[in-house]
Order: sequence, then structure tokens, then C-alpha cells
Amino acid sequence: MSEPPGAAVSLAEAPPPTDTPSRPLAAQRVLPLRRPGRWIATAVVLVLAAQFVHGLVTNPFYQWDRFGYWFLRPTILDGLLVTLEVTAYSALLGLLGGILLALARLSRSPVLRAVSWIYVWAFRSIPLIVVLLFLYNFSALYRTLSVGVPFGPAFFSFDESKLATDIVIAVVGISLHESAYAAEVVRGGILSVDQGQHEAAAALGLPKGYQFKRIVFPQALRSIIPNYVNQLIGLIKGTSLVFYVSLLDLFGAAQSMGSTYPGDIVPLLMVATVWYLILTSVVSVVQFYVERYYARGATRSLPPTPLQKLRIAITDLRARVRREAAV
Repeated sequence: MSEPPGAAVSLAEAPPPTDTPSRPLAAQRVLPLRRPGRWIATAVVLVLAAQFVHGLVTNPFYQWDRFGYWFLRPTILDGLLVTLEVTAYSALLGLLGGILLALARLSRSPVLRAVSWIYVWAFRSIPLIVVLLFLYNFSALYRTLSVGVPFGPAFFSFDESKLATDIVIAVVGISLHESAYAAEVVRGGILSVDQGQHEAAAALGLPKGYQFKRIVFPQALRSIIPNYVNQLIGLIKGTSLVFYVSLLDLFGAAQSMGSTYPGDIVPLLMVATVWYLILTSVVSVVQFYVERYYARGATRSLPPTPLQKLRIAITDLRARVRREAAV
């Protein structure tokens, strides 16, 4: 007699259970997804990097003995101090000038907006070397500078050639050029603040100056400072152009010694390169911690520091070794 459709299968007809019990999920080994392309790319990059390092170390053209001789020479260190001095002054003055230009650009005065826009447009269009050379020859155009009433009497005047030393020309030229870029960084940071913050401050009846100093600008710093620190790296490299206005910075000292010792041109250029790498690396580390500091409240968790990444990697490696040993 046939069973009606949909009838349940009896226990006697059910398949017999297996004798080997299944392993719990926690004890089963998870096999990672195979990615051969990643391993091939990693191997190619490692081979190329090894070849580059091998050629860098074994090539006698670099003259690493002369590199070690020049690396800490007083002439090079004096040039390094000039580079640091010009960078510090120019970064500070450029940021202050950028803040003023950004406020003028955001002002309701059409004159201030127009002057700020023209300044930023002009100095972002003119190369820095042209600005430095123009200031270096500024005394040929204006022998004396005076402050007073336009087309009227002057209150006081001074000799421009006596005031404009080489380091003053370098700092003023780089600061004028840097402030144009800093203005856009500051303006972008201010515009990044939510409009609701402005409306809430206005609803409380706070003065405009107080709103900017205590509410808007502190929030804008989250965007301004990391971007300006990044621009500071370009400023460090831009100081190498002050050599053309007779100021012996790091690059100028290396060039001067290279003309005196023609056989050491390559080691001297490597010395300057390594020092620039050290300076930009220090600024990059500062940039990382500045960005991490101002990321508080904007992200759920702060990005780990390099030391924390190392600890996490060691912990993961130990856990992996224990799992392998347990299996």
C-alpha cells in the first residue's frame, strides 16, 4: 500500500548517525582567503627595494666616507640653523598673515574682500623665486621708505638698504608668499564649521568677536592646523631658494662647499637631502599627533599611534602562534 503524498519518513528509514562527532566551531581552523596577487606584488616590491638599497650602499659614486665627513661639519650645521630660523619666522608670520587675509576675505566690506582676493591671486600666481629676487633688488626701486599722508608730508622715513638684510629679505619674501596659501587654509577651516554653530551663538546674543574667538575659531582649528602643518613641510623645502638672495642656508652651504670642493658635490647633495628628510620626518610626526589630538570628538576612536600599532601587531602574532601550537 503506497503512502499518501507528504507523509513523514519513519525513524527506521532515516539515515544512521555517523560515529565521528563534528568538531565545535571554536576548534575548527579558519582558512584565510588566498590572495596570490598580493603576494606577487609584495615579492616584486621587496626585490626592487633590495636592489635599490644594494645599489645605494655599494655604488662608489656616492662616496659615503665623504658623506660622513660633511654631515656634521660646522658649515653644514650653521646652514641648518639658518634654515630652521627662516622656517620658524616664516611659518609664524605666514599663519598670522593668512588669518588676517582670511578674515578680510570673509568680511562684509567689498574693499577688504577685493584686496584679499587680489593678494591671494597675485602671490599664488608668482613663483617664490621671483618674489625673493624682486625683494633683493627692491632698494634699486625705492631707496627710502616713508610713512605719512599720501601725497602729503611724511611722518618718518628710513633707508631700505640698511633695514633689508639677507635674512629679513628671506623671511619677508617667504612670509608674503606663504600667507596667500595660509589664507585659503584658514578660510576653508572657518567655512567647515557648521552653520548651526553661528546661529546658536547669534541666538545667545554673543558679540561677533567673542563668537569668533570662543566658538568658531576653536572648531576651525581642527581643520586648519593639520593642513597648515602639512604645508609647513613644503615651507621647509621652499627655504632652499633663499640661496639665490645670498643667504647660506642648508642648501646654500652645500652648494658653496660643492663649488669649493668639486669632487664632493654628490656627497654634499646627499648630506642636504638627508637633513631635509630628517626635518620633514620630524614635522610629519608632529602632524600625526596634531591630527590625532584634534580628531577627538570627531571620530569614535582615535587612530592608534605607531607604538600602539606595534603592540597590537605583537599581540596578534603571539595569539596566532598559540593557535598554531594548539592545533
